[in-house]
Amino acid sequence: MPELWAGMDAGKAEHHCVVLDSDGRRKLSLRVANDEAALLTLIADVLELGDGGPVTWAIDLNAGGAALMIALLTDNAQQVLYIPGRTVHHASGSYRGDGKTDAKDAFVIADQARMRRDLQTLHQGDNIAVDLRILTSRRLDLAADRTRAINRMRAQMLEYFPALERAFDYSASKGSLVLLTGYQTPTALRRMGKNRLADWLKNRTVRNSKLVAATAIQAAEAQHTAVPGEKLAAAVVAKLAREVMALDEEIAETDALVEARFRDHPHADVILSMPGIGTVLGAEFIAHTGGDMSVFGSPDRLAGVAGLAPVPKDSGRISGNMRRPRRYCRRLLRVFYMSAQVASRCCPTSKAYYDRKRAENKTHKQAVIALARRRLNVLWALIRDGRTFETTPPLNPVALG
Repeated sequence: MPELWAGMDAGKAEHHCVVLDSDGRRKLSLRVANDEAALLTLIADVLELGDGGPVTWAIDLNAGGAALMIALLTDNAQQVLYIPGRTVHHASGSYRGDGKTDAKDAFVIADQARMRRDLQTLHQGDNIAVDLRILTSRRLDLAADRTRAINRMRAQMLEYFPALERAFDYSASKGSLVLLTGYQTPTALRRMGKNRLADWLKNRTVRNSKLVAATAIQAAEAQHTAVPGEKLAAAVVAKLAREVMALDEEIAETDALVEARFRDHPHADVILSMPGIGTVLGAEFIAHTGGDMSVFGSPDRLAGVAGLAPVPKDSGRISGNMRRPRRYCRRLLRVFYMSAQVASRCCPTSKAYYDRKRAENKTHKQAVIALARRRLNVLWALIRDGRTFETTPPLNPVALG
């Protein structure tokens, strides 16, 4: 029975599929719509072409427009390999011709799957992992939107009322945002007065309303000049302040959904027992690993995916150069780096390891990365053994070493 390799160049509306045999000969080249009926027909045609022999599928996307195709292949018990787009791009340079077409990319994907043995099998993860990936991605977008809105608001205030712009930390002070929904100009604040403004803020459940009012009035007293465009700029600032408050509410709602879904996962208690990992970071860990450590095979492989395993960059007489790999999951790296930073302050065992690395003349960043790499091993062992982390004072500073 012949063995076939099917390469899929995935797109939003259409995919291009090229099927090769064991000798690299093209057996099929077809563009199909990204619709269930068309994709099922393609799968049936390729399997029929294989005449009962094994078919290995390879695709250059693991989400987005390729999600339906991957789900259909998985439901039909087909093996799917993931070849990142960067890998396809670099591999294309070794094939004849400088042109770039979907058909050529699909051919390269199929041929790379045929020749290489180091490609990772694509796993979708369980339903909880998929849900958490959606929720954490949404939360990341909301947080980015909030940061952009605050930056726009402060930039606008800087143009007509710089004293008020620097009076508050708008990313942390909800009271200052409530203030801006009602009063944005020096004249309006002075007309309101400190006492009346404090009562107005208190009626809107602002904590430390007197302090917020006093700070705002102090800023208003520092400027008596009306800048051209002040009225329109103030209206923009009020709208942005309401937008930030709405984003805060949506982020809080998303956090509640993330926590509820994360706690449904069987590894939730184990992950939360690690110092420095809360529900959001724990949810991101599940979202980007699928919650199944067997997919990676070893903690070293997981460290490579997370960007915590340096790779050599030697040439000629130069040796011993280490650098971070070019391809790694940045969100997974963030999980381990952020949690290691917190643990280096609150966990005695992690703090001892961090201090040891600092004593070895490592920078703060290097010490945190080293700690993150060690904590990855610990988390792997805890998940493997199904036990929680227990904080015990280390007998010596190298207890984690």
